[in-house]
Amino acid sequence: MLVLSGLSLALVLSLLPGDADALKDGECEVCVTFLGKFYQSLLDNEVKLNSADIETALFKTCKEARGKENRFCYYIGATSDAATKIVNEVSKPLSYHAPVDKICERLKKKDMQICELKYDKQVDLSTVDLKKLKVKDLKKILEEWGESCKGCAEKSDFIRKITELMPKYAPTAAKARTDL
Repeated sequence: MLVLSGLSLALVLSLLPGDADALKDGECEVCVTFLGKFYQSLLDNEVKLNSADIETALFKTCKEARGKENRFCYYIGATSDAATKIVNEVSKPLSYHAPVDKICERLKKKDMQICELKYDKQVDLSTVDLKKLKVKDLKKILEEWGESCKGCAEKSDFIRKITELMPKYAPTAAKARTDL
């Protein structure tokens, strides 16, 4: 009898919703941030919150996404080269104002890679010594700005291009560097 009541208690507890699936701090960083900004842009632009209009806006936003956000769009099928398509797992919940972190929890169950995406650490351009950065990091700065350095063969060429473009893409950092 005691064993039977213990088993029934375990069964009831396993059926209750718990925090086991809840996102931990820093988990699904790209998903939560990207969808948060996307949802806010929908509200700001007064887009009708139905699945079709949300999907159209998502495809448009993903077309302009770069880096990790583009990779997130690929995973949910919002890019032209994506193999899978789970965009409706985003558009449907957003249409009825579901919290972004809950959407990311559901996406995590579908594809773990979505929550493994993390943003790269940002370089503080106002204080960093560009000469001490690797060429790979200098290229990444230019890539984040949507620029390239055609004809750049040496590190000094990349540094010159970054300092040339800094007032356009990072004006506060450019001003701080001239104050040094």
